[in-house]
Amino acid sequence: MREPIATGFYEDNFDALEKQIIECFKHKLGPGDLPIKKRDKKLKAVIVPHAGYSYSGPCAAWAYKEIAESQFPDTFILLGPTHTSSKSGISLEDWKTPFGIVKTDKDLAIKIKENTELEIDEETHIDEHSIEVQLPFLQFVNKDKLSNLKIVAIAIANDIDYRKLANDLKKITKDKKIVFIVSSDFTHYGPDYGYVPFSSDIKERLENLDKEAFNHIKNLNADGFADFINKSGATICGFMPILLLLEMLEKAKVEVLLYYTSAALTGDERNSVSYASITFR
Repeated sequence: MREPIATGFYEDNFDALEKQIIECFKHKLGPGDLPIKKRDKKLKAVIVPHAGYSYSGPCAAWAYKEIAESQFPDTFILLGPTHTSSKSGISLEDWKTPFGIVKTDKDLAIKIKENTELEIDEETHIDEHSIEVQLPFLQFVNKDKLSNLKIVAIAIANDIDYRKLANDLKKITKDKKIVFIVSSDFTHYGPDYGYVPFSSDIKERLENLDKEAFNHIKNLNADGFADFINKSGATICGFMPILLLLEMLEKAKVEVLLYYTSAALTGDERNSVSYASITFR
């Protein structure tokens, strides 16, 4: 059992966490309403932030509303970056949150392990928050499907050949209904993050920088996105999971549902983190 380690990012008991997530949906930056009970849309993937809910929760709510109103998959595959490890790895454990247990699709996880260069590595996940913080939202919007909710959690570091892994994952999942959840914040700007490419007109120039990343994502242009990261040095923590997703998807309608920076909530433009919810249909 993978015990929660990131409850500082979200409330640590059932009632408070449920209230917090509802407030994210109804926040002025959130979608405004809770998901409706309709599952007629098709969804391939989302990119969703993983900061504390008080910062990125309203943004995340947009993606999870789309998940709630889309067809329920066999498995959600969560791809998160590694902030504390240099190794990629799959988790075989079930994951615990204040809402209960999220079951791992062990058959699929083992199949991925046997047909890719990824290994089962629980240590990679022990202190990593990027996947864990997605799970309460995922449970909340699938209340009616909890007994059938299954995930595969894969931490993605810089040690993978994302092109080869993308090709392998496409083959493995081609006969299953899969929704990929890619966990990533966007630009971390300011001296606290060691990234100050400009010091004037910060809001406008930061927005332009993030929109350049979004343009490559909208075009499913993995090479363009990789080149953008290399040239700009943009501090997008989940750039490897994003690259992997872009390489996997041959066709998709891509929509940026919401974008803002933490400065919209804190007023601090000197140091900020950018958040976006993006859907792939």
